[in-house]
Amino acid sequence: MNTKSIQYNSLSEIKTVAKSIIDFGQKTPVWIFEGQMGAGKTTMIKAICEVLIVTSHVQSPTFSLVNEYVTKRGENIYHFDFYRIKNEDEAMDIGVEDYLYSGERCFIEWPSKIANLLPTKYMKIEIQVEEDGGRIVNLEKVGV
Repeated sequence: MNTKSIQYNSLSEIKTVAKSIIDFGQKTPVWIFEGQMGAGKTTMIKAICEVLIVTSHVQSPTFSLVNEYVTKRGENIYHFDFYRIKNEDEAMDIGVEDYLYSGERCFIEWPSKIANLLPTKYMKIEIQVEEDGGRIVNLEKVGV
């Protein structure tokens, strides 16, 4: 199965959703997060990092482009936010390809800004906001 949808209506459910995402994408290190501004991409990444027991503070790397986190088990997680980049050269300047092909978990917000640099295999996590404020999270394994 390469797709899955999860619906949730409250932030109190987000850790359960995060666990489902982790289980679904277990063997896929690069995860791209899609959704409109304010859909909850960073919030979901924080919840995923909490479930993975990240030992440092998790926040959006809006200005630094990448944050590195370490889990209690010593695993590295790289969190990218490409919202503010003007072109793919800026991503190349920080060595994005080294991160993407490291085999470590990479969480990418605004992946459309680096579409030509993405590996052929990744998991897409699309967060849709419903009229009532709930969320639908669509998961898709691409190239797997």
